[in-house]
Amino acid sequence: MDRWLELMPDYYRDIREFEELMKTLGEEARLLEIEKERLLNNQFVLYSDEGAIKRRETELGIQSDPNQESLDFRKKRIINRYSTKPPFTVRYLQERLDYLIGQGRANASVDPQDFVLKVRTKINDASVFREVEHTVYSIKPANLVYHQETSLQDGIGIGEHIYMTPIRRLTNLGSWKVGWTPFAERGKEVLVK
Repeated sequence: MDRWLELMPDYYRDIREFEELMKTLGEEARLLEIEKERLLNNQFVLYSDEGAIKRRETELGIQSDPNQESLDFRKKRIINRYSTKPPFTVRYLQERLDYLIGQGRANASVDPQDFVLKVRTKINDASVFREVEHTVYSIKPANLVYHQETSLQDGIGIGEHIYMTPIRRLTNLGSWKVGWTPFAERGKEVLVK
């Protein structure tokens, strides 16, 4: 308020209406500065707010789920979509995969004899998996077949257990009346090994 009141001629300073007007003008100027800062931040993907990210996703044809995907991942996906421009190489695809899911979590290789592009990954997030798939399909040449090898775990564990269930016969041959007594009684299952 003081800054705006100082800009006024001296004979307006003691009038209450002008003091209130300057308070309002000061508040409006503060809100304008905040809005200018927001507008500047929305020019850059990394500093954008939710509304600007949604607008960019609409422009790129991305259907996002804000309940399942974090704002940081959505920003990363938009940067990835902006960054996928030809010419494409295996090294470039590997850089994109490292950017999306982390260094060393994916491996891209090409078999030129069979025209097969193999991508080995360890992904446990469906939205990241879909983005990797979109990236590969937008980068790979039309003459290569995409073969995906995704795993959630590095190894397979095998365990062996032996159980025993004792059965006690309740009848004797010739003396058993059908329906009156059970033929046998099953005991409790016991872990042997």
